[in-house]
Amino acid sequence: ESKLTLRPPSLAAPYAPVQNWQHQPEKLIFESCGYEANYLGSMLIKDLRGTESTQDACAKMRKSTEHMKKIPTIILSITYKGVKFIDASNKNVIAEHEIRNISCAAQDPEDLCTFAYITKDLQTSHHYCHVFSTVDVNLTYEIILTLGQAFEVAYQLALQAQRAKPLGAGAGETIETKSSKPVPKPRAGMRKSALEPPEVDQDSQSHASVSWVVDPKQDSKRTLSTKYETTIF
Repeated sequence: ESKLTLRPPSLAAPYAPVQNWQHQPEKLIFESCGYEANYLGSMLIKDLRGTESTQDACAKMRKSTEHMKKIPTIILSITYKGVKFIDASNKNVIAEHEIRNISCAAQDPEDLCTFAYITKDLQTSHHYCHVFSTVDVNLTYEIILTLGQAFEVAYQLALQAQRAKPLGAGAGETIETKSSKPVPKPRAGMRKSALEPPEVDQDSQSHASVSWVVDPKQDSKRTLSTKYETTIF
């Protein structure tokens, strides 16, 4: 039995189309969930316009990398603290993104094997769109769901820490890893349904809540696309 109680996806996020998380919370606290994916690259988002800006970035990336022959394979290591990019060949950590700096995760409505999320670099306040693909739509969906669970675990741990502290003590648990930095740019074509990342208070590090919504686009050709919008408060 898990000692940490999570809200089910449908309660943690009102429009979540699933009832159960993929993992026990302890897996994301004491271990990690690793997924192999192709890293299509990162792109600076100069003008945040929500979904529109992310789709524009992905369209540009797709065009600029459509003839790329070799796509880097990485392992996404997900915990309640954030996401690490690990080189699949030598197991070196390429980059780390703190959970509080990941503002969204989404499947591409045009290609459900492709997904992406947006990060904020705290040193420059720039936003970057990081794009990935897998060989199987179900794997991509599981990665998105695991990211959502990581937000929920971080949120519940922060609440737990806050309740355990006496009045006057500091706010809940501070979630820290290395500062979020843009990753080197091996890129390849892709498309993605993104989300509108809210502005994050850089001094606020403790709580993460997740809103998970189904892409409302009604195209009979497309199946379910998911997106997370994260709020740090």
